[in-house]
Amino acid sequence: MASLQQTTSSAAPATPSLPRLILGSSSKYRKELLSRLQIPFEVVVPDIDETPHPGESPEATALRLALEKARTVALAAPNALVIGSDQVATLGGEQIGKPGNHENALAQLRKMRGRRVIFHTALCLWDSRQCQAEQAAQIENIQTFVTFRDLPDAELDAYLRIEQPYDCAGSAKNEGLGITILEKIESTDPTALTGLPLIALTGMLRRAAFPFFIR
Repeated sequence: MASLQQTTSSAAPATPSLPRLILGSSSKYRKELLSRLQIPFEVVVPDIDETPHPGESPEATALRLALEKARTVALAAPNALVIGSDQVATLGGEQIGKPGNHENALAQLRKMRGRRVIFHTALCLWDSRQCQAEQAAQIENIQTFVTFRDLPDAELDAYLRIEQPYDCAGSAKNEGLGITILEKIESTDPTALTGLPLIALTGMLRRAAFPFFIR
């Protein structure tokens, strides 16, 4: 059964004019992106099983996990807006996960060089002020198409040793040195690739009547 792994504060508590906002994620990248909006939020890490279901498409996996993360946190946080997000990368229909170490990362980059990878970044905003689940959840999948440069092993190996992006699906940090090994990024939401699509999120928050410029 899903549970909450830990709770930490990320910013000042919500004021009377702002609803409580919670990021349901352990990702330091999502935390940094959400901080750009300059609004108070908390971080609560949901402990859920992220194993893909048999026969489940990568897009469906990302959407299901984003929903489960947000819903799990929301169950313990009444009157809050909860953000859940998940990302799955695919190459030719094959899922590309986080490499975890140098050898796996190099193997990923070798496989992806000169090719286009699809990143599915699913986002869910759960409004626990709503009584009905169908009214509480807003959910969307943002696709980003990334073409990797066709680079030799020596360059790929050197990049990995400098940036060590072993906790990133696709083995490259586009917001850092990893941009040098990419040829093209195509997306309607520029921060989706890093893990949290802020254009989609701010749209969801606006539909939930979140007052961005009232303090």
